[in-house]
Amino acid sequence: MAEEPTPIEGTRTHRALAVMADYLVMLAVLAALVLVFSIASKRFFNISTFSTLANQIPHLTVIAVGMTFVLIIAGIDLSVGSVMALSGMMLGIAVVDWQWPDWLAVPLCLIVGLACGVLNGAITVRWAIPSFIVTLGMMEVARGSAYLVTGSQTKHIGARIEFVGSPLPCIDVSPAFFMAIFVVVLGQLVLSRTAFGRHVFAVGGNPEAARLSGIRLGRVRMAVFAISGLLAGLGAWFYTGHLPTADPNAGIFLELRAIAAVVIGGTSLMGGRGSVIHTFFGVLIIAVLDSGLASVGAQEPVKRVVIGSVIILAVIADTYRHRLPGRQ
Repeated sequence: MAEEPTPIEGTRTHRALAVMADYLVMLAVLAALVLVFSIASKRFFNISTFSTLANQIPHLTVIAVGMTFVLIIAGIDLSVGSVMALSGMMLGIAVVDWQWPDWLAVPLCLIVGLACGVLNGAITVRWAIPSFIVTLGMMEVARGSAYLVTGSQTKHIGARIEFVGSPLPCIDVSPAFFMAIFVVVLGQLVLSRTAFGRHVFAVGGNPEAARLSGIRLGRVRMAVFAISGLLAGLGAWFYTGHLPTADPNAGIFLELRAIAAVVIGGTSLMGGRGSVIHTFFGVLIIAVLDSGLASVGAQEPVKRVVIGSVIILAVIADTYRHRLPGRQ
């Protein structure tokens, strides 16, 4: 006679099925959007459209990965767009004004982003100030600094930092896209396969229980904000390489799109739940919505209404989805 599965094994099976169902739902949503826009516009379904999408999303993808970590600990980072702009401007200054080689200019870009993230985390932890307030202040500080260091002037970097060439012969996709995919995979592995990832979920799910179990809450929170800042710096490299210019106006409202991608991907705004892979699906959904609406001639206000409505529906769906067996 076959043995009955233990309660733990049954729970794991439920969770595995729930995760698989989530992936299938996200894929179905993406496929439905592509189908609808392909029918609505003859210009949408072609290699050029998908190449453009792949080359436009690397900076948003890596920033959304950082935002996933932040939301899982029940925090928020409103400064990522401005930090990306400041990091990009420092990259532009290093290349154009200081004549630094790329191997020095790019690390400077990453260090600026990391420093902003560490400062966000340090202030949040040291004085127990809500991250909403701290990162709102950093958003203004970083944006203002981006204007000050360049006199509000755009720096034209040129092709020296641009990601040129494609690993695929049939489609023009920049290496930045594949680097962003690597960050997604690495971020998911960190969350699901490391002690630090378990600590991140514990801090967001039940801070008091995490503290009693010996987890250093402050260190985890600081590390998460540092990751978010570092990935904002990486996003600045991708963004300036794609244009290729360093613009102090870069990243305006980008934090809202990053949050939207994470929420559409199912990460809880209350903390304790989230997936980097799901966040990537959220980025793809937003990108397809943007491109599809543009291909049918929708104006910017209409695009904002549609994407905002999708975010609200995603949050409502998430509240019901996590009431199902295997979601707790």
